[in-house]
Amino acid sequence: MKIIIAIIIFSAIILFHELGHFLLAKKNKIVVTEFSLGMGPRLLSTERNGTRYSLKLLPIGGSCAMLGEDTDEEDEPGTFNSAPVGGRIAVVAAGPVFNFIMAFVLSVIIVGMVGYEPSTVLSVKEGSAAEAAGLKEGDVITSYQGYHVDLGKDIYVYSYMNELKEGDTVRLTVKRDGEKKEISYQSDTNVRYLLGCNFKGDDTTAMTVESVMEGMPLDDAGVKEGDVITSINGVKIGNAQDYQDYIKENPLTGDPVELTYTRDGLEYHASITPKEYRTADSGFTYNIYCQKAKGLDVIRYGAVEVKYMIRTTVLSLKELCTGKLGVKDLSGPVGVVDAIGTTYEQSKSEGTVMLWMNMLNMAVLLSANLGVMNLLPFPALDGGRLVFLVVEAVRRKPINRQIEGMVHFAGLMLLMVLMVVVMYNDIVRIF
Repeated sequence: MKIIIAIIIFSAIILFHELGHFLLAKKNKIVVTEFSLGMGPRLLSTERNGTRYSLKLLPIGGSCAMLGEDTDEEDEPGTFNSAPVGGRIAVVAAGPVFNFIMAFVLSVIIVGMVGYEPSTVLSVKEGSAAEAAGLKEGDVITSYQGYHVDLGKDIYVYSYMNELKEGDTVRLTVKRDGEKKEISYQSDTNVRYLLGCNFKGDDTTAMTVESVMEGMPLDDAGVKEGDVITSINGVKIGNAQDYQDYIKENPLTGDPVELTYTRDGLEYHASITPKEYRTADSGFTYNIYCQKAKGLDVIRYGAVEVKYMIRTTVLSLKELCTGKLGVKDLSGPVGVVDAIGTTYEQSKSEGTVMLWMNMLNMAVLLSANLGVMNLLPFPALDGGRLVFLVVEAVRRKPINRQIEGMVHFAGLMLLMVLMVVVMYNDIVRIF
């Protein structure tokens, strides 16, 4: 079921994108030779008013093929190049624009049903630099580190992409009682001492080591995945709750602890010195929960949600260009279907309404993402074609059609190679 839903969502987004090209082509009297959903051999096909409508085998794309689109035909009526350059720009741009329209309509539905996440300060840590600087509970954050904030998750995404470091200055703009206030302070520092592992199970199960972090104290001491912690400093540890109670009463410091653990029925002892771990602390928590929207706020925050998705995509592209993210972090159709399926499985327990809201939210993310990616000025993408058309509009004459065609073909080949690499990564990651 989850695969079927994923394919339906993915296909709907592609179909709406191609519909944008189709409608603007018809409006500019350009002949559409084929409008298809999917790639590969045709499964179903019919012809009407000179256009063939097709459903193809592989549900991973679509096309709106126009007469003379990649040739130098200009004299014959109905060809792509015979249309005015302004009309051609509109046709090419319509695909991404329709993706943004689709994202907006779905976002309005989501906000109307679920609400939005106002960027409200929920708490300020007592004695923190944030409190001393004047930040208060209930303040609405409108800017964080110079990054404009509309929703609580704007802060989350920016913080994820730009981790706050020890000693950094926190710069906030907040609204309080209708007034704007600028707040600035140096971040606090949290000091923790860690052993360096994760445990399996819940509070009632044995303390079985699920994973050991490389280079951390437990790793240095030879503790391995599957070992069971049975005592710390002579205090018996029967389950996770015992461990939490012990740490609460005896917080880890830089002093060594005596650890007892079992492996394959044998008991081992180790003296382990916890490792100091320092992190910057902004000193406040912010809202990431939904609040109901009323009246025109539903439309307003529908647009804000689309803005958030677009900005998140652009920030991710920036991270990709700067090397903070790599090709291994990209997802293709296989990864997208898996992500939708995972969201579907995780949402079933939340009820029917939340299940479909989460599915619509995935559609918003993918539609906005597709719109942004297609506007990139890369050959074969809509953005690449727009570059050639804008140059033609400025020069008042086209670039050599054969050269343009070769550039787009080369771009297409590169995209196909990238798609294969990304699909391989998706398959390896999932299976």
